Amino acid sequence: MTREVKLSRVDDELEELSYPISRDDAAVEFEEVTVLLADGEANLGELVSETGSDSYRSVDDLKTEIHNSLPREAVGEPYQSEGEG
Repeated sequence: MTREVKLSRVDDELEELSYPISRDDAAVEFEEVTVLLADGEANLGELVSETGSDSYRSVDDLKTEIHNSLPREAVGEPYQSEGEG
């Protein structure tokens, strides 16, 4: 069953993993999660698989890698918020 999550709420998903974790294992865990972006959507498992690290020591490590791999348009206009919820 596919779940949808806003980009601003991805942290909640990432916190469900046990760290350290490999990129491949994290990608498998998120293969059924769709991230709602400012300009569409993306599969979280695919986003993880496209990051540059082979493993992650913490939620912050994985979150940083995911955000670094997103195009600027994915997060919206500069200084705009997705809002609450």
